[in-house]
Amino acid sequence: MWMWAIFGLGVAAAVALDLGVFHRRARQISLALALLETSAWIALALAFNSWIYLSRGHEAGLQFLTGYIVEKSLSIDNIFVFVVIFRALGVPAESQHRVLYSGVIGALVMRGAFILAGVQLLQHFRPVVFLFGAILLLTGGRMLMPGAREISPEKNWLVRLVRRIAPVTNEFHGTKFWVKEDKTWNATPMFLALIAVEAMDIVFAVDSVPAVLAITRDSFIAYSSNVFAILGLRAMYFALADVLPRIRFLHAGLAAILMFVGGKMVIGERWPISTDVSLAVVAGIAAVTLATSLLWKKREE
Repeated sequence: MWMWAIFGLGVAAAVALDLGVFHRRARQISLALALLETSAWIALALAFNSWIYLSRGHEAGLQFLTGYIVEKSLSIDNIFVFVVIFRALGVPAESQHRVLYSGVIGALVMRGAFILAGVQLLQHFRPVVFLFGAILLLTGGRMLMPGAREISPEKNWLVRLVRRIAPVTNEFHGTKFWVKEDKTWNATPMFLALIAVEAMDIVFAVDSVPAVLAITRDSFIAYSSNVFAILGLRAMYFALADVLPRIRFLHAGLAAILMFVGGKMVIGERWPISTDVSLAVVAGIAAVTLATSLLWKKREE
């Protein structure tokens, strides 16, 4: 319990500092600031990893690091979706940070519920491991299909439900999610963007939670690695939103990671794969994906 308490206080302090000090006002995030914040979140995650390594041992430290790299890699794919949502709904650059960080609480609650449920299922109903493994294998295979990751925020069922329940303004009102017009509360396009981001967080959880549970069944390590990946994703969005579309083989690399951890989950009951090997494979796939994409771009130029 004391580890959960320290973790909770640390995350709460970091988020409060980010929102209450560095981003009190709506503004467009520069590339330099985005890179600085991304580096700070990664450094914080590695410092937390060192604490786990020293307090709980070598295996726990490696599990956190592997889970963090897996979740960080998968979260990169989320950035593509955020770009599509913001462009489709016309969210101004200076308001995007508000949408992303307003979705943090919902994302943390959903990931926590998914992870706790997944751990309980694996402990009391062992065959579910094959279901989780199959989800990862199918998701990885689907990512290799052309057009499989295309989304239309306006067609999302939650967005359509909001439009049916509440009137929605055609204009943005700063960073407000709701405005009062003619004695009636109306949702703004900012609120639609928030709903779309939260809906996609649920979809991402279906991929990421089985992936981290293939690395560790420790709920503390699984959840904390997810949390640091989620919190760092918001800053990373502003650093990489314009760069990621140029990484040609990104989806192939993410598909390979998903299929590896899915295969590990399926065969792990009979032929366990150590955390050291998992870390080496995941890091290797990420490195090969980046190097191949850079070499391909250089060749085209």
